[in-house]
Amino acid sequence: MKKLLLLPLCATLLFTSCNNDDDNVSGDNTPDISTPALYTFERDGVSTVSFDGQTTRILMAGETSDAFKAFETATEASIKAMFAHVEGATDFSEDDLNSSDKSIESKVAASADFFAANTTEAAVIKGEFAEYIEGQINEVFPNENVLASAGVAGQVADGTSTRYVNALGLEYNQMFAKSVLGALMVDQILNNYLSTAVLDAESNRANNDSDIVEEGKSYTSMEHKWDEAYGYIYGTSENPANPNLTIGEDDKFLNEYTGRVNDDTDFATIAADIFEAFKLGRAAIVAKDYEVRDEQAEIIRENISKVIAVRGIYYLQQAKTKIANGEVTGSFHALSEAYGFIYSLRFTRVPGTNDAYFSKEEVDALLSQLTGDGENGLWDLEVATIESISEAIAAEFDFTVAQAASIE
Repeated sequence: MKKLLLLPLCATLLFTSCNNDDDNVSGDNTPDISTPALYTFERDGVSTVSFDGQTTRILMAGETSDAFKAFETATEASIKAMFAHVEGATDFSEDDLNSSDKSIESKVAASADFFAANTTEAAVIKGEFAEYIEGQINEVFPNENVLASAGVAGQVADGTSTRYVNALGLEYNQMFAKSVLGALMVDQILNNYLSTAVLDAESNRANNDSDIVEEGKSYTSMEHKWDEAYGYIYGTSENPANPNLTIGEDDKFLNEYTGRVNDDTDFATIAADIFEAFKLGRAAIVAKDYEVRDEQAEIIRENISKVIAVRGIYYLQQAKTKIANGEVTGSFHALSEAYGFIYSLRFTRVPGTNDAYFSKEEVDALLSQLTGDGENGLWDLEVATIESISEAIAAEFDFTVAQAASIE
């Protein structure tokens, strides 16, 4: 698949060529963009930044994935209720989540660009999450105290940790968590809230041009849509205005893995590139410069997609090393995480196009390859297969398997 690689426009020069603190107008009568040092935007002294719904869904997803290991209390019905939360139901530990009208399910595979006209695939994807829940309750829970073996669900040792796997060696809780990272967070950012179909919907552009805010709010609709994209990566940050201070520490989803990839010296600017593009794009909306806004959206698409691909390969390569060392069951945890990241490739976005880096058919083929070396899935997985999948992913990006596999 052909890729478009973009350089962050002014992302590293925000305080020089992209700033004009004099009159905000350049010599050619086009607006310059005054970009704040932090993600802080105000109108008449009141913040215009809001992404409460995204924070809520991140917290809901965290509790739901934790419930996969609540052997004493969780049921198929209780976890499914968390996934498809109804306002007022006591599904979560926090009252604010229970009183919310938000749910995970409603935003899974629900982007305007990829799924508005593709409801059949969206329904299949939602059904796959239900299957993760059903598998954990009906296959793994009954074998909580059984030592897993080829074809038998149960527990396996992984260093000092105990993991719980199905008959193929897969951890449903990891499959759920890493798949929801893509189907919810990545899809909503790249293919929904940063979509021109959403940003420019109805009278959004005209209202933004005239600073017409939503009823009872301080922000325009366009400003809010951009902030909602921002919230799916930074919504639980300790300091949302300056989130890279703790990037990787604030949730178990996109924030965490952006931080993990950024820790690799091969990708040491990726967290800054994403944050600066979000910041400049939001400033461009304030300045009514929609060309710069859209350029920043493409930078975000490229880099968040890269996070998913890098981390998928990283876990594959971690597992390859363990298998080569004879630690077959010790590889299952990394392979289960890899499974979810490969699944999440469906929701990535090639910059400048309306295409994912991998279609659902291509993703399904990679996952079938991962579990297809024998009837017992990961128990039969061969090192050569891991290498083949890793190379297939890396071939669509601008980095190598070796770069993604390293931690330095």
